[in-house]
Amino acid sequence: MLRIAMLTSGGDCQALNVAMRGVAKTLYKNVKDVEIYGFMDGYKGMMYKKYRLLKEKDFSGILTQGGTILGTSRTPFKTINVPDLDGNDKVELMIKTYKELKLDCLVVLGGNGSHKTANLLYERGLNVITLPKTIDNDLFGTDMSFGFQSAIDIAANTIDCIHTTAASHSRVFIVELMGHKTGWLTLYAGIAGGADIILIPEIPYSIDSVISAIKSRTENGKRFTIIAVAEGAVTKDEAKLTKKELKKLKEVENFMYPSAAYKLGAMITEATGQEVRVTVPGHVQRGGQPNAYDRVLATRLGVKAAELIMEGKYGMMPCVRNNSIETIPLGEVAGKTRMLEPDADIILQARQLGLCLGD
Repeated sequence: MLRIAMLTSGGDCQALNVAMRGVAKTLYKNVKDVEIYGFMDGYKGMMYKKYRLLKEKDFSGILTQGGTILGTSRTPFKTINVPDLDGNDKVELMIKTYKELKLDCLVVLGGNGSHKTANLLYERGLNVITLPKTIDNDLFGTDMSFGFQSAIDIAANTIDCIHTTAASHSRVFIVELMGHKTGWLTLYAGIAGGADIILIPEIPYSIDSVISAIKSRTENGKRFTIIAVAEGAVTKDEAKLTKKELKKLKEVENFMYPSAAYKLGAMITEATGQEVRVTVPGHVQRGGQPNAYDRVLATRLGVKAAELIMEGKYGMMPCVRNNSIETIPLGEVAGKTRMLEPDADIILQARQLGLCLGD
């Protein structure tokens, strides 16, 4: 009897259900006796024994379903070794549950923080396989994470919708997109949606450069400007600060500006006198059905995870490299962030288009 358990951890995204379906269908087809458990609400479910035995029917009809049938929660890695409210060791609780269920493998679907915890469990002796999910596309070791392409569609559609109202008004429109500390989502959505200015964390911006781009458009008869800004975008001055100094600054600014887009908007209004409108689609970018690309990608990754389980190759993450599904050791993934390189082809191509990147 093969016994595995799956959990989804961290922020949800499109195609989580698709990936679990890929794992389950492959195991059901190729393993004579298999039991699949689902831990509810991420690592918390594993800690406190909240799980259910999943049947084949549970994986039917979920190919187009967004979110996760298991629920999810955030269990920050920085507090994973801090005892819970009852004084229990969180990691020991998870290990105990794993052993009580006599599991052969734990499959974790998660992003950066979830992978660090998964690697910790693997180092503590558990058989673990992970799957790369995040709309941020910032997980090290893979060219693409599932959820990313679906989020691009939603973010680009938001910019498309802004275009129709922008054409009627002489204003600056700012669309703030997710991405955590990276600019993958904003760059791709900005190009796809036809934004005029794109600001991402990897390229700190100068407000003077942004103002210059806006004035140039106005002088050329353009009635509006659309700016796609990543939630983690920073100015050149902010980029010079230490992490501690930047955190302190943000704490002060949060009383004045809800987010990066509102701060940018205030600076633009002060410098130009132009009307500025801010749109923050927020968690809409995580929601809805996975698109066809993500359904295929998540399925392929799920199948590969099942193959690794059947081969007894643990401590690995299926990944995408040059459109092929390969694997990478968890130890090489955990604790690393995949940033956009300022000289990446797509950055250079954006500049060739004449897009302002704020520098």
